[in-house]
Amino acid sequence: MANDNNRQRGHEESPRGPAGGPPGGMPPMGMGGGPMGGGPGRGMMMQKARAKNTKGTLLRLWNYLRRQRLGLIAIVLLTLCSTCLTLAGPYLIGIAIDQYIIPKNYSGLLWLCLSLLGVYVLSSAMSWVQLYVMTGVSQRTVWELRNDLFAHLQQLPLPYFDSKTHGELMSRTTNDIENVSNTLNQTVTQLLSSFLTVIGAIVLMLSLNVWLTLVSLVVIPMAMLLTSQIAKRTRKHFSSQQKSLGELNGFIEETVSGQKVVKTFNREAKATEQFHAINSKLRDVGSKAQILSGFIGPVMNVINNISYALVATVGGWMAFNGLVTIGVIVSFLNYSKQLGRPINELANQFNMIQSALAGAERVFEVMDTPTEYERTDHKEKSVHTVKGEVIFKDVSFSYKKEVPILKHISLTALPGQTIALVGPTGAGKTTIVNLLTRFYDIDNGMITIDGENLRNLEKDSLRSQLGIVLQDAYLFSDTIRENIRYGRLDATEAEIEKAAQMANADSFIRKLPQGYDTLLSAEGSNLSQGQRQLITIARAILADPAILILDEATSSVDTRTEMIIQEAMNLLMKGRTSFVIAHRLSTIREADLILVMNGGEIIERGSHQELLEVKGFYYDLYTSQFNRAG
Repeated sequence: MANDNNRQRGHEESPRGPAGGPPGGMPPMGMGGGPMGGGPGRGMMMQKARAKNTKGTLLRLWNYLRRQRLGLIAIVLLTLCSTCLTLAGPYLIGIAIDQYIIPKNYSGLLWLCLSLLGVYVLSSAMSWVQLYVMTGVSQRTVWELRNDLFAHLQQLPLPYFDSKTHGELMSRTTNDIENVSNTLNQTVTQLLSSFLTVIGAIVLMLSLNVWLTLVSLVVIPMAMLLTSQIAKRTRKHFSSQQKSLGELNGFIEETVSGQKVVKTFNREAKATEQFHAINSKLRDVGSKAQILSGFIGPVMNVINNISYALVATVGGWMAFNGLVTIGVIVSFLNYSKQLGRPINELANQFNMIQSALAGAERVFEVMDTPTEYERTDHKEKSVHTVKGEVIFKDVSFSYKKEVPILKHISLTALPGQTIALVGPTGAGKTTIVNLLTRFYDIDNGMITIDGENLRNLEKDSLRSQLGIVLQDAYLFSDTIRENIRYGRLDATEAEIEKAAQMANADSFIRKLPQGYDTLLSAEGSNLSQGQRQLITIARAILADPAILILDEATSSVDTRTEMIIQEAMNLLMKGRTSFVIAHRLSTIREADLILVMNGGEIIERGSHQELLEVKGFYYDLYTSQFNRAG
């Protein structure tokens, strides 16, 4: 099966196509990853994500995190030990003051100081081990999340990709997941440590003095109220920040990919102006999010200082009246700080938590999009052998309901026949291919292969019987050998080289410094357009499809290269049902049936000679091309 990505420049469903065709955008993904053109479009700006609620997002993240049970158990135990040792410090300091410093028992004080040093060193060591284990847990968790997201992306229907920019999807698979990764790595243990610290500190404070404990806790409700109020206002700004970041990535990706066009039309200044506008939007929403969330730290410091002052004041009065010892007051002052420390640390990490939740929402939004395999309401059959009879019966289709693209299309392709589709841009030629591959499902009518309704066939099984060679040959950043092998992954070295020979590609491949092991740059840009096209034909030959689709495969090359490619395509089409979308009418004179399309309808049909004799639309197209060539 041929799998060629294609941006479809010049096709009827391109971004610059006429009204009535779907607006362009990110090319739909073809079989094996290749775009296919012809889908509904999207604009430059990304659509707004549907926000999930905080509770739901946290629950879904926990469902991934809890798979690392052994690591989480180790983290809990290490955190518990580290927290207990940390909480023991202030208690020992109080004992040191009351039992050793005030009575001037310096020998006992030395041993207690050594014990205190050991407690803090051991606590720090356990904290380091805890961080080490948590790093492994968080990375494995994010690894699973990223895998699930990418696997889900591969199964999404083409209309989804048509509505999203490359940069937006890249942002969700990189920036958003990276935010989740950083937060899991730094915040999970912090939350656990904070919870244990608060509980432990309160228990120890109650054991020392109930009244001072109540004084210490009096500011906690105020802290929780202020934090929740700020959280409500910052959440939406962090979500907007993530969306704007995806928008910026989308613009950068499109501009970098289209640098030739930008420079050809001297639009560098315009591109810079557009980037400045999008970047300014990101700056504004990011500033709002950061400034508003930045209030939390100072506010919590004020509240903690108020608590500290209250404990010192009330404790001093109680000590003066003999109600409590100096050591207990010192312990309380330390515990008061430890009680405020978890809230302070969470406040400092609040930006990261909000950003991660916003990123997780965007990731889960993608994962909640139904795949093209979830939309079937009946059992589908697997296809193993296809003879190649293809019939369109009164087929109508529209990308948008109010704009019909195909109107009552009927055609029959017998096994082994070559069917050529010709017509002006926007006629609906590529749309017929998109329907045959079930990248989109028809609105009305029926399409059958060997008498079986296309809707009743499994999509993967159906597409394994189809081969596609597109106008802009897409090659991966891999060796030539592996790019050809993409047509059939279990192919042997001999089969790969035989396919290249049949595609007239073997001779130029062997002249390259590394031959078949030559590493191609992005999209095969270190080869000529004709060479890239021959490699994609070799890929299709290796796949050995039952039905072949050639979508303007020679329109971007010179006449000499076209003859070489045409020879390879004729060999490829031999014995196969073939659909050829042609721009150069000279290439389809030998087709068994030529369908002339205009405005989404078949207006003429017949052989090359028959259509010339009619002297209709096809005659005008052919003679106009012949005259231009002359």
